[in-house]
Amino acid sequence: MFFSNSNIGTREEFERRLAAARRLAEADGVELVADGYDHADWLRAVAAGYESEPEKGRRCERCFRYSLARTAAYAAAHGYEAFTTSLTVSPHKPSEKVFAASDDPRFMRENFKKRDGFMLSVRRSAELGLYRQPYCGCEFSRRGLEEGRASLTERT
Repeated sequence: MFFSNSNIGTREEFERRLAAARRLAEADGVELVADGYDHADWLRAVAAGYESEPEKGRRCERCFRYSLARTAAYAAAHGYEAFTTSLTVSPHKPSEKVFAASDDPRFMRENFKKRDGFMLSVRRSAELGLYRQPYCGCEFSRRGLEEGRASLTERT
């Protein structure tokens, strides 16, 4: 399992999610490899100029490309014949956009939402006591989450 999440806005949140990934890897008996955390690089490479893009917009597409390129590079350097991503388990991530983010022939385009994949992930997380985050990780998606909550509060 390759954990690459430089998109996460704070070191604290990164470590919290990494701890959950470690628990999952341990429960499944697989090795976990953590990619280096470099949010400053992610901001330069992905978000610069796209800060005000809406969620699921061009910034997210750039983020998918960034993460999948890092995963592809790791897979190539270590002799993996194929790789995929867990991004498609989320109902908030359009699988078509995730699939379009990599042209690497080793990338397996698997829509994990199918066959109740999201519900299975929720159930498995509960069984293992894993942290489930309410946003993708970057400060821009968190801003959208907070704006949505404020809007909901104003309506009630």
